[in-house]
Amino acid sequence: MENFLKNNNYKCVAVSKTKTINEINNIYKLGHRDFGENKVQELLKKQKELPQDINWHMIGHLQTNKVKKILPISYLIQSVDSLKLLNVIQKESKKLNIISNILIQVNISEEISKYGFQYDEADSLITKNLKKKYKNIKLRGLMGMASFTDDENIIKNQFNKLNNLYIQKKDEIDSINTLSMGMSNDYKLALEHGSNMIRIGSKIFGERNYH
Repeated sequence: MENFLKNNNYKCVAVSKTKTINEINNIYKLGHRDFGENKVQELLKKQKELPQDINWHMIGHLQTNKVKKILPISYLIQSVDSLKLLNVIQKESKKLNIISNILIQVNISEEISKYGFQYDEADSLITKNLKKKYKNIKLRGLMGMASFTDDENIIKNQFNKLNNLYIQKKDEIDSINTLSMGMSNDYKLALEHGSNMIRIGSKIFGERNYH
């Protein structure tokens, strides 16, 4: 596990949702500092109880009414999935006089039920508006979640398409350096197709406990 977390070719975000303080501390003691949470309340509670040098990543859908709570403690908001959310992050970041680091979430599976910008929306937003309008936001890159399927060709195509957009936008904007794609079930394919940040839960902590 320790080698898995400390690989220099990519950054691993340990997905700690539903995990206890002790479980997170055990990974922290291995030298790991990047942890991801899906729910704001859970993140806030853990942030208070765990070491202050942890980098907290918001990786779940973020409701706009909870943005101001999470901005002061968030290292990276990976799940910026709508223009409405982006506008609220800008508004609250300006009030706090901070620069918030974000990833634009792209709906790479193109499923209606999934969150995220469509490709053309993300392309247009980054090219035309982000640098001019959002002064208190720093775009660090893109995030995507592939379809949950056993068909590797589908997953590869989705990862490859997002990587192509990432490469294009990285050439346009200096602050872009992160392509977050790949989870416990598909991270190897993600790394093969350009990912430099993976979000791993069960491979680190074991299967999730919902009780």
